[in-house]
Amino acid sequence: KIVESRVHQQSMGFGATISSLNDEEKTELLNQTNPDDLVKFGLIPELIGRLPLSCALKELSKEDLMVILTEPKNSIIKQYIKLFAMDGVELTIEDDVKEFIVDKAIEYKLGARGLRSIAESIMMDAMYDVPSSKKKKLVITRVYAEEKLSCAHLNLHIGEWGNIYEK
Repeated sequence: KIVESRVHQQSMGFGATISSLNDEEKTELLNQTNPDDLVKFGLIPELIGRLPLSCALKELSKEDLMVILTEPKNSIIKQYIKLFAMDGVELTIEDDVKEFIVDKAIEYKLGARGLRSIAESIMMDAMYDVPSSKKKKLVITRVYAEEKLSCAHLNLHIGEWGNIYEK
């Protein structure tokens, strides 16, 4: 609102037009933030002087989270496959499990960092049980993932400023 009031000169009164901004327009407005806007928002000038730059970030999409979960050289999924391979176990994670992990990260508003905690909640029991058993193959299904995540008791709550914390 501070940036919008500085950038857009709006009229007041009965004839004023009220505009609602979409996400792209809000991001564009936030990219026009200057140090004076941050002072008006409530940050102290000493802190603002130490910030080399400011920028607006947009929320990651489902597709972005799926790429983060699966594609990088050291992605979370590839790490689990490698960990199980070190114990001589061939791990297969079905595609709908990957989609389930991404959906839960979006539901809990955890972003990319939450992908690991959700995947770990699903994989924890298998990481301890499978290497000591005689199994040479392990397939993680959606049913298994839902069961393990429901038992994990992810007590995540959103605080008053929208921060996620563990209860």
